[in-house]
Amino acid sequence: TIEIETEGRIRHIRLNRVKQMNSLSFELMDELSAALREADANDGIHVIVLGHNGAHFGAGYDLKADWAGRFGTETASGARAMLRACRAFEFGPWDCSKPIIAMVRGYCLAGSCELAMMCCVTFASETAQFGEPEIRFSTAPPAMIMPWIVGLKKAREILYTGDYLSAEEARECGMVNRVFPDDKLEEETYRYARRAAAISQEGLRTTKAAINRGAEIAGLRNAIDVGIDQGAMLDSTPTEVYVTFNRITKEEGLSAAIRWRETQFEE
Repeated sequence: TIEIETEGRIRHIRLNRVKQMNSLSFELMDELSAALREADANDGIHVIVLGHNGAHFGAGYDLKADWAGRFGTETASGARAMLRACRAFEFGPWDCSKPIIAMVRGYCLAGSCELAMMCCVTFASETAQFGEPEIRFSTAPPAMIMPWIVGLKKAREILYTGDYLSAEEARECGMVNRVFPDDKLEEETYRYARRAAAISQEGLRTTKAAINRGAEIAGLRNAIDVGIDQGAMLDSTPTEVYVTFNRITKEEGLSAAIRWRETQFEE
């Protein structure tokens, strides 16, 4: 579910579930987590680029996976276990001691959006779209990282509606560092990666550690843990939207359920 290439001091990891819009399956989560740990332990690697094959960085967690079977998500404790597993996965880029650059085209939504925000730097193509639509389906992000990236006011504006942001809007609010034309994204990402990779590994690691530890001392991890407890209650509550969405999914399929819900937000 991933592809790995190495160019000098740069490790490139590409998400590779193209037909599924690179949605995050159990297998992909396991493979990506292992790849990040391996790159982190490799002294020859200074910088990691997290990209993707296909048109889209990711549509979030794979809703067709058997989450209920694995975690028992019909209960609050099961929902909490699921969110904790997703949180541990999303912290992979954060916990890696080396800089990670997310390179994003197309949709970057929900869990995939959180994954990109957990990376040190995010570069996007001008046609990329970002968003956290979970609230529309009566659920919550497993890692409420957005307020730490864009600030409280902007995070509320985005998260209360689940609306998407263009690449430029995401750049303006700090979710994205730079936006490039589609055909220049990889060239410019690697231009930056090569410059960063020329820095000593010790310098990169200590600088990242200082930035991360500052945020953690300010309460980042504890705040996200509180979000998980709140999200578990929501995920295990049979709200009207949740019940109807699941019924349509069973009767007509996931695509029909998503269309049903999204049409309610069309103006």
